[in-house]
Amino acid sequence: MKRYLLILGLIAIMFMPYGCSCRGKQAPPVEQPTPVDTTPTPPPPPPPPPPQEPATPKVMESDFMIVYFDYDKSNIRTDQRVALDKNAEILKGNPDINIEVEGHCDERGTVEYNIALGDRRAQSVKKYLIDLGISADRIKTISYGKERPAVPGTGEEVWAKNRRAAFRIR
Repeated sequence: MKRYLLILGLIAIMFMPYGCSCRGKQAPPVEQPTPVDTTPTPPPPPPPPPPQEPATPKVMESDFMIVYFDYDKSNIRTDQRVALDKNAEILKGNPDINIEVEGHCDERGTVEYNIALGDRRAQSVKKYLIDLGISADRIKTISYGKERPAVPGTGEEVWAKNRRAAFRIR
């Protein structure tokens, strides 16, 4: 019997740590496995494009053709209409570009007379471009008279190059 008691005592000692959970420490809770979402997650959106700098005009002032005039005249010469037609095409293809038409004269005549003549030349060019469909608010005019010659000197060849309407992008 002692033997049975001894064996029972040993068995009791062996199961003591696994006894009732109401004594001492509580057993840690059993963790439930987290459900796994098997739906594919969409890729993150692409990063925003870098800020763009203001677009520079594709057109330069040198792309515009100069228009030449006869002595003491402001009407558009027949041979100069091709130049204005090309300039109008540039403007139609670039609606964001505004221009300034500069009226110029040769050195003959008074300052006042040449300022007025340069203005009539610039206005004549503006009207021609408007007739071709360019908006008037895109065209500004200014007259420099004889104050800004393209070619210095005297003589008909020089004067012919100074009687002009030039274009500036503004």
